[in-house]
Amino acid sequence: MRILENEIYKGDFVHGKRTKNPVYYSDVVEPIVSKELWESCQVQQKKNSRSYKRTLTYIFLQKLCCPKCGRILGGKATTKKNGNSYYYYYCNDCKLTIKETEIEKEIEHFIDDINEYDSVVNQTLLPMIKTKIENPKEDIQKEISNQNQKLDRIKKAYVNGTFKLEEYDEERKIVETTIAELESRLKECEVCEVLSLTPDDILIKRDIDYINKLLYPKEYQENNLSWSELTREEKQDLVMRYIDEIKLKENSNHKCKVDEILFRENMCNTCNELYDSGYLDKKDYALIGNVMGTLRFSEYRNDDEVWQHILRLREFYDVGFYQATYNTETSMFYFNIDEDSQAIVRIFPMENYREIDPDMKMKEYDLGVLYINKDSGTILEDEEAVFKYIPDKTDGILTREVKPTIVKPANAIGLSECTTYEEEEETSEEVVSS
Repeated sequence: MRILENEIYKGDFVHGKRTKNPVYYSDVVEPIVSKELWESCQVQQKKNSRSYKRTLTYIFLQKLCCPKCGRILGGKATTKKNGNSYYYYYCNDCKLTIKETEIEKEIEHFIDDINEYDSVVNQTLLPMIKTKIENPKEDIQKEISNQNQKLDRIKKAYVNGTFKLEEYDEERKIVETTIAELESRLKECEVCEVLSLTPDDILIKRDIDYINKLLYPKEYQENNLSWSELTREEKQDLVMRYIDEIKLKENSNHKCKVDEILFRENMCNTCNELYDSGYLDKKDYALIGNVMGTLRFSEYRNDDEVWQHILRLREFYDVGFYQATYNTETSMFYFNIDEDSQAIVRIFPMENYREIDPDMKMKEYDLGVLYINKDSGTILEDEEAVFKYIPDKTDGILTREVKPTIVKPANAIGLSECTTYEEEEETSEEVVSS
């Protein structure tokens, strides 16, 4: 492809190929490919692109391999009388077929997390970088200077009688409009120089999104598309960027199931670094009262980082905090939460137990618990701001509250072993004192 796209291989050279006015030079070097062959390949390439143009979008294109022979599965689709299309992946040699909807269903427990990660990291960070690249400050300042000089020339032409008043006003308005647009772009560029998305911002954004999802579900959906709301093209793009391969296996009924998902190395490395540093959370199932849900855990972060995180959240919401205890002998969390009126935002260790206790032999671990009152709403007058902005760093004082009750989370074996304990008030007090 590089040979077919570069004229230098047929002996010619194009200067400024990506500009509006490229200059073509013929026979500047000894050709490697004859001009006739190179030109005929251009024609054939266009024919090929027309012949193999796809009319349908396959979300998992080139990502699925046959569990029997290892060949990449092809795609096919059927359209019913009602107009609905149904997509399949198949291997002709092994007579194997799997529905696209079945693959989506099996990976839905993490695909929304990928979408959230993409939204936070790429859709927020990359546009800032893109703006910096597309709006170089020096070029804009130079153009503003040129336009100001042009405005001076127009004024002089009017004073010297070259322009009539109507002509002068018309030309002046055009230049002033151009200057105003350039100054607006320059302001954006200067804002981008100060804005830089840090790992702390990613953590804040994830918690704000989580709180918004709890308190303003309708508005959250409008501002954040879930996987099910993406177009087929957007789903395919997400899969292409983050997933290398989805391995399948055949069960006893000769049906295909998802066995393993291999993510792209660059995504795995970034996510692992953020998670190890406490900037990404993992979710674990738990029974809280009679409600089954998920708790969001993150790795240890020092006191200053934790307090700064809480204070930033408190610029938007009435976020509460207290210290809790996890008992390894009973596999129970000891903390106070009213599942009807409160929701846990995040749980994190108060000490770096990976260094203090690498073999996990301690009986109890201190945990920090962030929670939100479900009916509290936002502190801001402009409620829409919580979907658009990230709070700045702040200074303040935070106090801790410790009022534990008992909840037993799901363990590694399964949810069926979870039980919830409702202790008497005096028992709860004994837990506090101990």
